[in-house]
Amino acid sequence: MSEEITIHINGEDRVVQAATLSELVAEMGLEKRMIAIECNLEVVPRSRYESTALKHGDRIELVHMIGGG
Repeated sequence: MSEEITIHINGEDRVVQAATLSELVAEMGLEKRMIAIECNLEVVPRSRYESTALKHGDRIELVHMIGGG
């Protein structure tokens, strides 16, 4: 992980240490296979989470799928 940056997650400012989307998912304690991420108005495929770098001011929309019956 790298230095802290401020990003917007689901409309709220949040200070994180994650350098990539993959690190953000881990930092937030989420299961990668159960979420969808949009970064700066672009949906990011799971295969690109590790290579998608975060920078100060990024706007992230994160949807967590919940199963039920």
